[in-house]
Order: sequence, then C-alpha cells, then structure tokens
Amino acid sequence: MTSIKKLHQQIKNKERSAVEITQEYLQRIGELEPKLKSFLCVTSDLALETAKQVDEKVASGEEIGVLAGIPIAIKDNMSTKGIPTTCASRILENFIPSYESTVTQKLRDQGAVIVGKTNLDEFAMGSSTENSGYQVTANPWDIERVPGGSSGGSAAAVSADECVVSLGSDTGGSIRQPASFCGVVGLKPTYGLVSRFGLVAYASSLDQIGPFAHTVEDTAILLGAIAGYDSKDSTSLNVEIPDYTQSFATDLQGLKVGVIKETYSDGLDNIVAEKVNQAIKELEKLGAQVKEISCPRFRYGLPIYYIIAPSEASANLARYDAVKYGIRDESADNLLEMYTKTRAKGFGAEVKRRIMLGTYALSAGYYDAYYLKAQKVRTLIKQDFDNAFYDVDVLISPTSPTTAFKAGEKTDDPLSMYLSDLMTIPVNLAGLPGMSLPCGFDENNLPIGMQLIGNVLREDVLFKVGYAYQQVTDWHNQNPSL
Repeated sequence: MTSIKKLHQQIKNKERSAVEITQEYLQRIGELEPKLKSFLCVTSDLALETAKQVDEKVASGEEIGVLAGIPIAIKDNMSTKGIPTTCASRILENFIPSYESTVTQKLRDQGAVIVGKTNLDEFAMGSSTENSGYQVTANPWDIERVPGGSSGGSAAAVSADECVVSLGSDTGGSIRQPASFCGVVGLKPTYGLVSRFGLVAYASSLDQIGPFAHTVEDTAILLGAIAGYDSKDSTSLNVEIPDYTQSFATDLQGLKVGVIKETYSDGLDNIVAEKVNQAIKELEKLGAQVKEISCPRFRYGLPIYYIIAPSEASANLARYDAVKYGIRDESADNLLEMYTKTRAKGFGAEVKRRIMLGTYALSAGYYDAYYLKAQKVRTLIKQDFDNAFYDVDVLISPTSPTTAFKAGEKTDDPLSMYLSDLMTIPVNLAGLPGMSLPCGFDENNLPIGMQLIGNVLREDVLFKVGYAYQQVTDWHNQNPSL
C-alpha cells in the first residue's frame, strides 16, 4: 500500500518514474485478475502513454499535480471516450463512447493514469457484484466471498493494490458497502458536489460518484480533484471546493458525535456492533462528545428506496431500444419485437426485476399510492437528519449489518440481498455525504466498516473525524494476503 503523496514525491524527485510505477501496477493486475476479476477492461496502452507524458514533464522541469502518474481505476458506468463502457451489461457489449465523463476528463487533465474499467452489478443494481453480465468479482480477503456492490470491482481493486485509488458510484450504498466489505475507505459525497455528466444513469436523484482509497487523506485528495460545478449537469452545485486536506485534525475536542440508535436493531451482527462501539470509544478518547440520536424514519429508507430507485430506473433504461446504440436482436420482424427481444437478451434478471417494479409503481392507479407517497416519506427522512444535525456535528452507524457473505449465498433471495444496504440508503435519500472506513475484523478476518454521516456539504467534518481516527488505529494498513 502506497499513498498518493508518497508516489507524487517519488515521481517529482525522479526516484521512480511514472512508467515504472504504472508497469508495477499493471503487472500486479495481470497476476491477480485470474482469481479476483476486478476489471472488465485493462487499458495498458493508455496508462503507459499517460505515464510517459508525466515523465516527460518532470524531465523538462515542468510542475506536475499531485495525481499525475497515479494509477487509478474507474467503475465501468462512467463514459470514457475510446474505451469500452458497458455498465457490466450485455446490452452495451462492445459499446465505445464518443465522449468523456466530466470526472474522467478531470483526472486525465491532471495526468492521472487510468489503468482500467472495473466490474459492477449490471447498471449498478446490486449489493454484491454478482449481477454483472460478464463475471463475478471476488473479495480480496476471501475469494469465496463477495466484495459488495455495486462498485465491488473498484473496491476490490484498491483493497488488492491493483491501483492506488479508484472511482465508484453510490445510489443506495454502492461505494460505502463494498468499502466496508473490502476494508478500504469509501466516500459518497453530497448530492450534486461531483458532476454526474457521463455517469450512466440508474436513479438520477440518488446517483453520486465518489472515491475509494486506503486512507482518508487519499480519499480527500481524490474528492478535491473531481468535485466542482459543471454546467453540463443540471443538478451540479455551484459551490467553492475547499482543500479538504486542510480539515484534518489529530484531536476531536468539542466535536459532537451522534450514534443513530435505529441502526442497532435486529439483523445487526454482534461482532459488527462490538467493533463499531470500540471505534466510537476511540473517538471519545480523541475528545469527541458522544450521544445517542434517534432518526425515527430511518428504518423506512429501504422500502422507500425500492420504490423510488426502480421507478427512476424504469424511465432511464427505456433508452436501450436497440436503435441508437448497444446490441440488437436481428431476428425481429417488427420494431416492437426488436425492442422486446433485445431487452430480453441484453438485460439481466436483477435489472428486469427493478424495471418491472418501477414501471408498476409509476403506472396509472398506483402512482399516488406508491411513488408519490414514497417521495413524501423521503422528505420526512431528510427532516429526521436535519433535526439530528441541530444537536450533533456528525452521525455514526455500522456501514453494513454484516461482513462479506459468500458468493451465491443470497442470489436466490433478493430481499435478503437488499438488506445489505439497510444502513446506507437513507443517506442517499437525504442527499447527504457518507463515508465508510475500516474499524476492525470479524472472527473470519473479514473487514468491518464504520459509517460517518455529515450534513450537506460537510465532507470536511467527515475527513476531520476519519483522519483523526486513522492516526490512532491501524485497520487501514492491513492488507489481504494474496
């Protein structure tokens, strides 16, 4: 495990070249991919060409940014010009976009080395990365277990040191839950802080791009690089982006921390509760004032999400009609048959399930009873968070009720799978920032994550708490033995 700043200094001081560093990571990808399957596409030529350009700048005495020459992986639902973008779906097999997403363009402009596109649950719909149309990613801590989802490929790639940092997307926990399962830091920013232009839409009012890293410091650096206003995204927030590394502290004197009592309920593993409670005690030692907080509607997050998200998905995925892009069933005799046969062939079971759920919730006679009512409860969930932040600066909960489960264990029980996002979904519904960081291991040596939740645009508070915690603990320095 090597940090962004350490690699930056090595490249800047000519101790190591960006090409050498890139070659080392590409070699590790080649060695681990047969059993991990984190990547859908490895972009070796692009990576080495970018690294070469960074070395040329250093040789000529030109200043380079902190991300120049740093190997990074991108979840394969972000558009990358000239590089396949499949969303792990057969319906977009071999699709190569003609434009770049805002976040990947920012990374390219800063000289970051994109080493590949990572696996995910198809169209980001899932909690285990078993719903990919191509392959199942393994958890680096136990290859018989899942890495979480939907950004499981990005989380596993960082955990296994196949890249330094990576990007994922989070609609209901898809960064934080795999971060917890894989023992890395994962951040879902405030809704609108990072541009969604070029992110293939699942549920537009919930989706948000965010970083994975081993440390809070690297997470803060990467967020600073991708955040900011974008006129191409109508939901983008026009706010000043601070230097998030300036928010770090080594003590938490005067900080008020609220523990959400509704997250300590049936279904929470005892070992997960124990490790999160131990982490909370560490925060108290650092000077934080801890109190129990109630968010009464927190438990309604899961059912509300599975009305709102599928409804938005059913609208967003209607564009896959075999006319404009993607695969096409050539056996159809007419237009309608072409639509249905292509979608039947191209979409996986989970995507079809959510499209049907959403179409039903939006249908005549059911819109008011389901979708409209869900949006009203969403407002109440947001109000609970607003009330909580009158009393505290940051909220804490477990990231996931359990540690990583075995591959195949929940594939036949979708409802059980959905419960994996029980702790994370309300944060998306409220548009708040949330971060998971490692806080221990269970009896099987599987990572456990603690979730920090901040008020709108208070990522700085999350970084302050997370950084202070990582200065007095060593969980983030543990690596799987691959």
